[in-house]
Amino acid sequence: MQSSELQGSIRSLFVDGPSGRIEALLNCGSQNSSHAALVCHPHPLYGGTMHNKVVFHAAKALNQFGFPVLRFNFRGTGLSQGVHDHGDGEVDDVRAALDWLDGEFHRPLIFAGFSFGAAVGVRAACPDTRVAALIVLGLPLQPVGEASYDLDPLRSSAVPKLFVSGSRDQFAPGGKLQEFVTTLPEPKRLVIIDSADHFFAGRLRELRETIEHFVGDTIGRRA
Repeated sequence: MQSSELQGSIRSLFVDGPSGRIEALLNCGSQNSSHAALVCHPHPLYGGTMHNKVVFHAAKALNQFGFPVLRFNFRGTGLSQGVHDHGDGEVDDVRAALDWLDGEFHRPLIFAGFSFGAAVGVRAACPDTRVAALIVLGLPLQPVGEASYDLDPLRSSAVPKLFVSGSRDQFAPGGKLQEFVTTLPEPKRLVIIDSADHFFAGRLRELRETIEHFVGDTIGRRA
């Protein structure tokens, strides 16, 4: 960490990343919380940042349990240094964020990601033994701007996994997400939110409640 500022329950900070400093926000948690969490944002070339509404609601849901929750901007986004690397270098950004959380809190980690952030993030989170659960939101099976995403790491993940998508998600249409999730090992949970699009417009409350139910069932009580 290069600099930080305490602002109520949120810290603004920079994490040392492989392409320079990474701009981040930390929703502070309770001192005795059982886990710490990371939330990754959607595609930066299409307006995705750590301030995205889905990312914000996911962070708030996790913070309800007292977990410290880190959000950050991928390389080349906001004040983060570097340039967009089409999902490859961004995997290293996720690793740097996980390392920062581990070094700061020394607790099991929860990974959450939305869209691009989910597809890129699972490549770093699935093989990381510090990660105790995965929350995968709006997983893009028909990506925009990238040739394809490598989702094979999910096939070897034995930790609890939550997948949430909208029934009208244009990047995972026609039951393709359901078909994909059936190929993955347990434990896993798939929730399709009726009438929601890729960005869960008008359905953010349901999204947040779904995350809270999963965490309450699989990880622990609220702080």
